Amino acid sequence: MKDNVTKDEVTTEGTNAAVLGKQEKERLARAALARLMEPQDSVGLALVHAVGAVDALGIATGELAAGARLEQEISTLLSESGGQASWPGLTASKRRWAPRVPDLAPDRDLETMKRLGGRLIVPGDELWPEQLSDLGLQEPLCLWWRGHEQPLPSMRQTIALVGSRDSTSYGASVTGDLAYGLAQRGYCVVSGGAYGIDAHAHRGALRGGVANVPTIAVMAGGVDRFYPSGNEDLLRAVANQGAAISEVPPGSAPTRYRFLQRNRLIAALAAVTVVVEARWRSGALNTAHHAESIGRVVATVPGSIHSANSAGCHRLLRDGGAICVTDVGEIAELAGRNGEVTVSDKDSPAAPHDGLSLEDLILLDALPLRSASSVEKLTVVAGLSPESVRAGLGRLGLLGLASSERGAWKRTKNA
Repeated sequence: MKDNVTKDEVTTEGTNAAVLGKQEKERLARAALARLMEPQDSVGLALVHAVGAVDALGIATGELAAGARLEQEISTLLSESGGQASWPGLTASKRRWAPRVPDLAPDRDLETMKRLGGRLIVPGDELWPEQLSDLGLQEPLCLWWRGHEQPLPSMRQTIALVGSRDSTSYGASVTGDLAYGLAQRGYCVVSGGAYGIDAHAHRGALRGGVANVPTIAVMAGGVDRFYPSGNEDLLRAVANQGAAISEVPPGSAPTRYRFLQRNRLIAALAAVTVVVEARWRSGALNTAHHAESIGRVVATVPGSIHSANSAGCHRLLRDGGAICVTDVGEIAELAGRNGEVTVSDKDSPAAPHDGLSLEDLILLDALPLRSASSVEKLTVVAGLSPESVRAGLGRLGLLGLASSERGAWKRTKNA
Protein backbone atom coordinates (compact mmCIF):
# COMPACT_ATOMS: atom_id res chain seq x y z
CA MET A 1 0.00 0.00 0.00
CA LYS A 2 1.32 3.51 -0.87
CA ASP A 3 2.37 5.88 1.90
CA ASN A 4 -0.36 8.11 3.37
CA VAL A 5 -3.11 6.08 1.65
CA THR A 6 -5.52 4.42 4.05
CA LYS A 7 -7.22 1.08 3.59
CA ASP A 8 -10.61 2.84 3.47
CA GLU A 9 -9.45 5.03 0.57
CA VAL A 10 -8.30 1.98 -1.37
CA THR A 11 -11.63 0.26 -0.70
CA THR A 12 -13.57 3.34 -1.82
CA GLU A 13 -11.55 3.62 -5.02
CA GLY A 14 -12.15 -0.04 -5.73
CA THR A 15 -15.87 0.32 -5.11
CA ASN A 16 -16.10 3.37 -7.38
CA ALA A 17 -14.23 1.52 -10.11
CA ALA A 18 -16.61 -1.44 -9.78
CA VAL A 19 -19.63 0.88 -10.03
CA LEU A 20 -18.21 2.60 -13.09
CA GLY A 21 -17.44 -0.77 -14.64
CA LYS A 22 -21.01 -1.92 -14.06
CA GLN A 23 -22.41 1.28 -15.55
CA GLU A 24 -20.22 0.92 -18.63
CA LYS A 25 -21.33 -2.70 -19.11
CA GLU A 26 -24.95 -1.56 -18.80
CA ARG A 27 -24.41 1.16 -21.40
CA LEU A 28 -22.71 -1.22 -23.85
CA ALA A 29 -25.45 -3.81 -23.36
CA ARG A 30 -28.22 -1.32 -24.04
CA ALA A 31 -26.37 -0.03 -27.10
CA ALA A 32 -26.15 -3.61 -28.42
CA LEU A 33 -29.79 -4.40 -27.58
CA ALA A 34 -30.91 -1.26 -29.44
CA ARG A 35 -29.44 -2.75 -32.60
CA LEU A 36 -30.62 -6.28 -31.87
CA MET A 37 -34.27 -5.41 -31.17
CA GLU A 38 -36.80 -3.19 -32.88
CA PRO A 39 -38.35 -0.30 -30.92
CA GLN A 40 -41.26 -1.46 -28.75
CA ASP A 41 -40.19 -5.11 -28.90
CA SER A 42 -42.34 -6.07 -25.91
CA VAL A 43 -40.64 -9.40 -25.25
CA GLY A 44 -37.18 -7.87 -25.41
CA LEU A 45 -38.14 -4.98 -23.13
CA ALA A 46 -39.77 -7.40 -20.67
CA LEU A 47 -36.58 -9.46 -20.69
CA VAL A 48 -34.53 -6.37 -19.81
CA HIS A 49 -36.98 -5.47 -17.02
CA ALA A 50 -36.74 -9.00 -15.65
CA VAL A 51 -32.96 -9.59 -15.60
CA GLY A 52 -31.29 -6.30 -16.51
CA ALA A 53 -29.66 -5.25 -19.77
CA VAL A 54 -26.38 -7.17 -19.37
CA ASP A 55 -27.98 -10.57 -18.71
CA ALA A 56 -30.74 -9.83 -21.24
CA LEU A 57 -28.08 -9.40 -23.93
CA GLY A 58 -26.45 -12.68 -22.89
CA ILE A 59 -29.76 -14.54 -23.07
CA ALA A 60 -30.82 -12.91 -26.35
CA THR A 61 -27.52 -13.84 -28.03
CA GLY A 62 -27.48 -17.39 -26.64
CA GLU A 63 -24.53 -16.89 -24.29
CA LEU A 64 -26.69 -17.40 -21.20
CA ALA A 65 -29.42 -19.97 -20.60
CA ALA A 66 -32.96 -19.08 -19.53
CA GLY A 67 -35.40 -21.28 -17.66
CA ALA A 68 -39.16 -21.65 -17.43
CA ARG A 69 -39.31 -19.34 -14.41
CA LEU A 70 -37.98 -16.43 -16.48
CA GLU A 71 -40.51 -17.10 -19.21
CA GLN A 72 -43.26 -16.96 -16.61
CA GLU A 73 -41.94 -13.64 -15.33
CA ILE A 74 -41.91 -12.24 -18.87
CA SER A 75 -45.49 -13.45 -19.38
CA THR A 76 -46.53 -11.63 -16.22
CA LEU A 77 -44.82 -8.41 -17.32
CA LEU A 78 -46.46 -8.58 -20.74
CA SER A 79 -49.86 -9.17 -19.20
CA GLU A 80 -49.51 -6.38 -16.64
CA SER A 81 -48.51 -3.91 -19.34
CA GLY A 82 -51.67 -4.69 -21.29
CA GLY A 83 -49.77 -6.51 -24.01
CA GLN A 84 -50.12 -9.95 -25.50
CA ALA A 85 -51.77 -12.53 -23.25
CA SER A 86 -49.78 -15.35 -24.83
CA TRP A 87 -46.48 -15.40 -26.71
CA PRO A 88 -44.43 -18.13 -28.41
CA GLY A 89 -41.64 -18.10 -25.82
CA LEU A 90 -38.00 -17.04 -25.64
CA THR A 91 -36.81 -19.68 -28.07
CA ALA A 92 -38.92 -18.17 -30.83
CA SER A 93 -37.78 -14.64 -29.90
CA LYS A 94 -34.13 -15.69 -29.97
CA ARG A 95 -34.62 -17.11 -33.45
CA ARG A 96 -36.07 -13.75 -34.44
CA TRP A 97 -33.08 -11.85 -33.03
CA ALA A 98 -30.40 -14.30 -34.23
CA PRO A 99 -29.81 -12.80 -37.74
CA ARG A 100 -28.75 -9.49 -36.16
CA VAL A 101 -26.31 -10.93 -33.61
CA PRO A 102 -23.27 -10.93 -35.99
CA ASP A 103 -23.78 -7.20 -36.62
CA LEU A 104 -23.58 -6.18 -32.96
CA ALA A 105 -20.74 -3.71 -32.42
CA PRO A 106 -21.72 -1.31 -29.63
CA ASP A 107 -18.19 0.11 -29.33
CA ARG A 108 -18.32 1.08 -32.99
CA ASP A 109 -21.72 2.74 -32.57
CA LEU A 110 -20.54 4.69 -29.54
CA GLU A 111 -17.45 5.81 -31.44
CA THR A 112 -19.69 7.00 -34.29
CA MET A 113 -21.70 9.12 -31.84
CA LYS A 114 -18.51 10.54 -30.34
CA ARG A 115 -17.32 11.51 -33.81
CA LEU A 116 -20.64 13.29 -34.44
CA GLY A 117 -20.33 15.20 -31.19
CA GLY A 118 -23.16 13.17 -29.69
CA ARG A 119 -23.67 10.60 -26.97
CA LEU A 120 -25.75 7.69 -25.74
CA ILE A 121 -27.93 8.17 -22.68
CA VAL A 122 -29.70 5.40 -20.77
CA PRO A 123 -32.31 5.28 -17.98
CA GLY A 124 -30.69 6.36 -14.74
CA ASP A 125 -28.36 8.87 -16.39
CA GLU A 126 -28.56 12.43 -15.10
CA LEU A 127 -29.55 13.62 -18.59
CA TRP A 128 -32.28 10.98 -19.10
CA PRO A 129 -35.76 12.58 -19.59
CA GLU A 130 -37.68 11.30 -16.57
CA GLN A 131 -41.04 11.70 -18.32
CA LEU A 132 -40.23 8.74 -20.58
CA SER A 133 -40.79 6.44 -17.60
CA ASP A 134 -44.53 7.10 -18.06
CA LEU A 135 -44.32 4.73 -21.02
CA GLY A 136 -43.88 1.86 -18.57
CA LEU A 137 -42.62 -1.27 -20.26
CA GLN A 138 -42.38 0.66 -23.55
CA GLU A 139 -39.77 3.09 -22.22
CA PRO A 140 -36.88 3.05 -24.74
CA LEU A 141 -33.71 1.11 -23.96
CA CYS A 142 -31.58 4.17 -24.68
CA LEU A 143 -31.45 7.38 -26.69
CA TRP A 144 -28.82 8.27 -29.27
CA TRP A 145 -28.47 12.03 -28.94
CA ARG A 146 -26.89 14.44 -31.40
CA GLY A 147 -26.51 17.94 -29.97
CA HIS A 148 -24.88 19.82 -27.13
CA GLU A 149 -24.62 18.04 -23.79
CA GLN A 150 -27.12 19.83 -21.58
CA PRO A 151 -30.29 18.86 -19.70
CA LEU A 152 -33.33 18.39 -21.90
CA PRO A 153 -36.39 20.46 -20.88
CA SER A 154 -38.86 19.00 -18.41
CA MET A 155 -42.19 17.63 -19.60
CA ARG A 156 -44.05 20.74 -18.45
CA GLN A 157 -41.71 22.92 -20.46
CA THR A 158 -42.12 20.87 -23.69
CA ILE A 159 -44.91 21.07 -26.28
CA ALA A 160 -45.31 18.69 -29.25
CA LEU A 161 -46.49 20.14 -32.56
CA VAL A 162 -47.34 17.48 -35.15
CA GLY A 163 -49.36 17.12 -38.34
CA SER A 164 -49.51 16.31 -42.02
CA ARG A 165 -46.46 16.06 -44.23
CA ASP A 166 -48.41 17.68 -47.11
CA SER A 167 -49.40 20.72 -45.07
CA THR A 168 -51.40 23.57 -46.56
CA SER A 169 -50.39 27.24 -46.44
CA TYR A 170 -52.86 27.60 -43.55
CA GLY A 171 -51.21 24.79 -41.60
CA ALA A 172 -47.73 26.15 -42.30
CA SER A 173 -48.70 29.64 -41.13
CA VAL A 174 -50.46 28.45 -37.97
CA THR A 175 -47.64 26.05 -37.03
CA GLY A 176 -44.95 28.68 -37.57
CA ASP A 177 -46.84 31.20 -35.42
CA LEU A 178 -47.50 28.70 -32.61
CA ALA A 179 -43.94 27.37 -32.57
CA TYR A 180 -42.45 30.87 -32.57
CA GLY A 181 -44.76 32.06 -29.79
CA LEU A 182 -44.14 28.98 -27.64
CA ALA A 183 -40.38 29.28 -28.09
CA GLN A 184 -40.53 32.98 -27.15
CA ARG A 185 -42.17 31.95 -23.86
CA GLY A 186 -39.35 29.55 -23.09
CA TYR A 187 -40.99 26.32 -24.23
CA CYS A 188 -39.18 23.61 -26.17
CA VAL A 189 -41.04 22.46 -29.28
CA VAL A 190 -40.71 18.74 -30.07
CA SER A 191 -41.63 17.21 -33.41
CA GLY A 192 -40.54 14.50 -35.81
CA GLY A 193 -38.29 16.27 -38.32
CA ALA A 194 -40.49 15.33 -41.32
CA TYR A 195 -41.73 17.53 -44.15
CA GLY A 196 -44.80 19.70 -43.62
CA ILE A 197 -46.01 20.56 -40.13
CA ASP A 198 -42.95 19.03 -38.41
CA ALA A 199 -40.55 21.19 -40.42
CA HIS A 200 -42.56 24.37 -39.83
CA ALA A 201 -42.63 23.59 -36.10
CA HIS A 202 -38.84 23.25 -35.93
CA ARG A 203 -38.26 26.40 -38.02
CA GLY A 204 -40.61 28.51 -35.91
CA ALA A 205 -39.01 27.29 -32.69
CA LEU A 206 -35.50 28.03 -33.96
CA ARG A 207 -36.57 31.57 -34.90
CA GLY A 208 -38.21 32.33 -31.57
CA GLY A 209 -36.20 30.17 -29.18
CA VAL A 210 -34.83 31.76 -26.02
CA ALA A 211 -34.30 28.52 -24.07
CA ASN A 212 -31.12 26.41 -24.21
CA VAL A 213 -33.00 23.69 -26.13
CA PRO A 214 -35.58 25.46 -28.32
CA THR A 215 -36.56 22.35 -30.27
CA ILE A 216 -36.06 18.58 -30.36
CA ALA A 217 -36.38 16.35 -33.43
CA VAL A 218 -37.25 12.73 -32.63
CA MET A 219 -35.87 10.74 -35.55
CA ALA A 220 -37.21 7.45 -36.93
CA GLY A 221 -33.75 6.44 -38.17
CA GLY A 222 -30.19 6.91 -36.97
CA VAL A 223 -29.10 10.44 -36.08
CA ASP A 224 -25.96 10.04 -38.18
CA ARG A 225 -28.06 10.57 -41.31
CA PHE A 226 -30.58 13.41 -41.43
CA TYR A 227 -33.83 12.21 -43.00
CA PRO A 228 -35.60 13.31 -45.10
CA SER A 229 -32.67 14.62 -47.13
CA GLY A 230 -34.64 17.72 -48.12
CA ASN A 231 -34.65 18.74 -44.46
CA GLU A 232 -30.93 18.13 -43.91
CA ASP A 233 -30.02 21.79 -43.37
CA LEU A 234 -32.97 22.26 -41.02
CA LEU A 235 -32.19 19.14 -38.99
CA ARG A 236 -28.53 20.10 -38.79
CA ALA A 237 -29.62 23.44 -37.31
CA VAL A 238 -31.92 21.59 -34.88
CA ALA A 239 -29.00 19.42 -33.72
CA ASN A 240 -26.67 22.42 -33.42
CA GLN A 241 -29.12 24.62 -31.49
CA GLY A 242 -31.35 21.98 -29.87
CA ALA A 243 -31.23 18.20 -30.06
CA ALA A 244 -31.84 15.35 -32.51
CA ILE A 245 -32.57 12.06 -30.75
CA SER A 246 -33.46 8.50 -31.73
CA GLU A 247 -33.89 5.14 -30.01
CA VAL A 248 -32.29 3.29 -32.94
CA PRO A 249 -28.49 3.28 -33.40
CA PRO A 250 -26.46 5.06 -36.09
CA GLY A 251 -26.96 3.66 -39.57
CA SER A 252 -30.53 2.49 -38.91
CA ALA A 253 -33.00 3.13 -41.73
CA PRO A 254 -36.17 5.14 -41.02
CA THR A 255 -38.75 2.42 -41.80
CA ARG A 256 -42.50 2.95 -41.69
CA TYR A 257 -42.71 0.89 -38.49
CA ARG A 258 -40.07 3.02 -36.80
CA PHE A 259 -41.92 6.20 -37.75
CA LEU A 260 -44.97 4.91 -35.89
CA GLN A 261 -42.95 3.75 -32.87
CA ARG A 262 -41.07 7.03 -32.44
CA ASN A 263 -44.44 8.83 -32.10
CA ARG A 264 -44.79 7.54 -28.54
CA LEU A 265 -41.52 9.30 -27.64
CA ILE A 266 -42.79 12.61 -29.02
CA ALA A 267 -45.97 12.22 -26.97
CA ALA A 268 -44.16 11.20 -23.78
CA LEU A 269 -41.64 14.05 -23.88
CA ALA A 270 -44.32 16.75 -23.99
CA ALA A 271 -46.98 18.02 -21.59
CA VAL A 272 -49.32 18.78 -24.49
CA THR A 273 -49.49 17.29 -27.99
CA VAL A 274 -51.00 19.71 -30.50
CA VAL A 275 -52.20 18.32 -33.83
CA VAL A 276 -52.23 21.22 -36.30
CA GLU A 277 -53.28 19.49 -39.52
CA ALA A 278 -54.05 15.80 -39.97
CA ARG A 279 -55.86 13.78 -42.58
CA TRP A 280 -58.42 11.15 -41.62
CA ARG A 281 -55.73 8.44 -41.30
CA SER A 282 -52.71 10.60 -40.47
CA GLY A 283 -49.72 9.41 -38.45
CA ALA A 284 -50.23 12.48 -36.27
CA LEU A 285 -53.38 10.83 -34.91
CA ASN A 286 -51.14 7.96 -33.80
CA THR A 287 -49.08 10.44 -31.77
CA ALA A 288 -52.29 11.84 -30.26
CA HIS A 289 -53.39 8.32 -29.31
CA HIS A 290 -50.07 7.67 -27.55
CA ALA A 291 -50.40 10.97 -25.68
CA GLU A 292 -53.93 10.20 -24.52
CA SER A 293 -52.99 6.66 -23.43
CA ILE A 294 -50.39 7.99 -20.95
CA GLY A 295 -52.55 10.80 -19.61
CA ARG A 296 -51.06 13.68 -21.61
CA VAL A 297 -53.21 16.53 -22.86
CA VAL A 298 -54.17 16.37 -26.55
CA ALA A 299 -55.14 19.54 -28.39
CA THR A 300 -55.91 20.33 -32.00
CA VAL A 301 -56.27 23.35 -34.25
CA PRO A 302 -59.57 23.55 -36.17
CA GLY A 303 -59.48 24.00 -39.93
CA SER A 304 -61.83 24.42 -42.84
CA ILE A 305 -64.59 21.80 -43.12
CA HIS A 306 -63.67 21.65 -46.82
CA SER A 307 -60.03 20.73 -46.12
CA ALA A 308 -59.08 17.05 -46.11
CA ASN A 309 -55.97 18.07 -44.17
CA SER A 310 -58.13 19.01 -41.18
CA ALA A 311 -60.44 15.98 -41.28
CA GLY A 312 -58.35 14.17 -38.66
CA CYS A 313 -58.32 17.22 -36.37
CA HIS A 314 -62.10 17.46 -36.51
CA ARG A 315 -62.32 13.74 -35.87
CA LEU A 316 -60.31 14.21 -32.65
CA LEU A 317 -62.65 16.99 -31.56
CA ARG A 318 -65.79 15.04 -32.40
CA ASP A 319 -64.61 11.90 -30.60
CA GLY A 320 -63.83 13.94 -27.49
CA GLY A 321 -60.15 13.09 -27.38
CA ALA A 322 -58.82 16.61 -27.95
CA ILE A 323 -59.29 20.20 -26.85
CA CYS A 324 -59.67 22.98 -29.40
CA VAL A 325 -56.86 25.54 -29.32
CA THR A 326 -56.38 28.67 -31.42
CA ASP A 327 -53.41 30.48 -29.88
CA VAL A 328 -50.25 30.12 -27.83
CA GLY A 329 -51.90 31.25 -24.59
CA GLU A 330 -54.42 28.41 -24.70
CA ILE A 331 -51.65 25.85 -25.22
CA ALA A 332 -49.60 27.32 -22.36
CA GLU A 333 -52.66 27.12 -20.11
CA LEU A 334 -53.12 23.45 -20.95
CA ALA A 335 -49.51 22.86 -20.01
CA GLY A 336 -50.34 24.16 -16.56
CA ARG A 337 -48.56 27.48 -17.00
CA ASN A 338 -51.47 29.95 -16.82
CA GLY A 339 -50.47 33.27 -18.33
CA GLU A 340 -47.04 34.36 -19.49
CA VAL A 341 -44.03 32.06 -19.06
CA THR A 342 -40.60 33.61 -18.84
CA VAL A 343 -37.22 31.97 -19.02
CA SER A 344 -36.43 33.02 -15.44
CA ASP A 345 -39.46 31.28 -13.91
CA LYS A 346 -39.70 28.19 -16.10
CA ASP A 347 -38.09 25.91 -13.52
CA SER A 348 -39.83 27.31 -10.42
CA PRO A 349 -42.06 24.74 -8.69
CA ALA A 350 -45.79 25.41 -8.49
CA ALA A 351 -48.05 24.54 -5.60
CA PRO A 352 -50.13 21.40 -6.37
CA HIS A 353 -53.52 23.18 -6.44
CA ASP A 354 -52.41 26.46 -8.04
CA GLY A 355 -54.51 27.43 -11.03
CA LEU A 356 -57.12 24.66 -10.70
CA SER A 357 -60.45 25.63 -12.22
CA LEU A 358 -63.78 24.91 -10.54
CA GLU A 359 -64.30 21.90 -12.83
CA ASP A 360 -60.85 20.52 -11.98
CA LEU A 361 -61.55 20.89 -8.25
CA ILE A 362 -64.87 19.05 -8.67
CA LEU A 363 -63.14 16.30 -10.64
CA LEU A 364 -60.37 16.03 -8.02
CA ASP A 365 -63.02 15.54 -5.32
CA ALA A 366 -64.68 12.82 -7.43
CA LEU A 367 -61.46 10.81 -7.82
CA PRO A 368 -61.11 7.84 -5.44
CA LEU A 369 -57.89 7.55 -3.42
CA ARG A 370 -57.50 3.75 -3.38
CA SER A 371 -59.35 2.04 -6.26
CA ALA A 372 -59.13 3.56 -9.74
CA SER A 373 -62.26 4.76 -11.52
CA SER A 374 -63.12 4.85 -15.23
CA VAL A 375 -63.81 8.00 -17.22
CA GLU A 376 -67.44 6.91 -17.66
CA LYS A 377 -67.96 6.56 -13.90
CA LEU A 378 -66.24 9.88 -13.19
CA THR A 379 -68.63 11.68 -15.55
CA VAL A 380 -71.50 10.46 -13.38
CA VAL A 381 -69.86 11.22 -10.02
CA ALA A 382 -68.52 14.65 -11.02
CA GLY A 383 -71.46 15.62 -13.23
CA LEU A 384 -69.15 16.63 -16.06
CA SER A 385 -69.05 15.75 -19.75
CA PRO A 386 -66.66 13.01 -20.93
CA GLU A 387 -64.65 15.66 -22.77
CA SER A 388 -64.26 17.79 -19.63
CA VAL A 389 -63.30 14.74 -17.57
CA ARG A 390 -60.60 13.62 -20.04
CA ALA A 391 -59.15 17.12 -20.29
CA GLY A 392 -59.26 17.58 -16.51
CA LEU A 393 -57.60 14.23 -15.87
CA GLY A 394 -54.79 15.23 -18.20
CA ARG A 395 -54.23 18.46 -16.28
CA LEU A 396 -54.46 16.77 -12.86
CA GLY A 397 -52.05 14.09 -14.06
CA LEU A 398 -49.51 16.72 -15.11
CA LEU A 399 -49.76 18.31 -11.66
CA GLY A 400 -49.21 14.96 -9.95
CA LEU A 401 -52.68 15.02 -8.41
CA ALA A 402 -54.03 12.05 -10.38
CA SER A 403 -52.51 8.86 -11.78
CA SER A 404 -53.66 6.40 -14.44
CA GLU A 405 -53.77 2.60 -14.15
CA ARG A 406 -54.76 0.76 -17.34
CA GLY A 407 -57.07 3.54 -18.46
CA ALA A 408 -58.65 4.10 -15.03
CA TRP A 409 -57.81 6.99 -12.71
CA LYS A 410 -57.36 7.68 -9.00
CA ARG A 411 -56.18 10.49 -6.77
CA THR A 412 -52.53 10.49 -5.71
CA LYS A 413 -51.56 10.62 -2.04
CA ASN A 414 -50.17 14.15 -2.22
CA ALA A 415 -53.55 15.40 -3.46
